[in-house]
Order: sequence, then structure tokens, then C-alpha cells
Amino acid sequence: MKLSIVIPVYNEKETINEIINRISNAKVEADKEIIIVDDGSKDGTRDVLKKLSESKPDLKIIFKENNSGKGDTL
Repeated sequence: MKLSIVIPVYNEKETINEIINRISNAKVEADKEIIIVDDGSKDGTRDVLKKLSESKPDLKIIFKENNSGKGDTL
């Protein structure tokens, strides 16, 4: 069984590393996949996510061009 964790983000430059670390280190009895959907962040979150994708290839990161809200992003 695989647990999919979808994280919609918008302007989370200051907190995204901590969020991902906590989820990555959480102990669950299933394989995890972490999917991050950036909803058009403008504060540098995209740059942080691009660097993370180089060091954590198991992350799935989707970049949306325009902000359309959490509902649409999920």
C-alpha cells in the first residue's frame, strides 16, 4: 500500500523545508510518496523546491504558472 501526501503550497519559502522534513521523517506503515504542487508562488518558494528536487529525487513537484487557489491545486 502506498500513502500519497499532496501538499499545495503558495509562498511558503520560509517553511517548506521544515514541512517536507517532518513528513519525510514521519513513521507510517506504508510507502510514502510526497507530491508538492506550487500554486504560482512569487516569494522564492519555487527556487527552494527546485533545489530540493535535486537532493530529494523521490519528491514529485508540480509547478503551476498562475495562482488558482487550494481547491483547484488539489
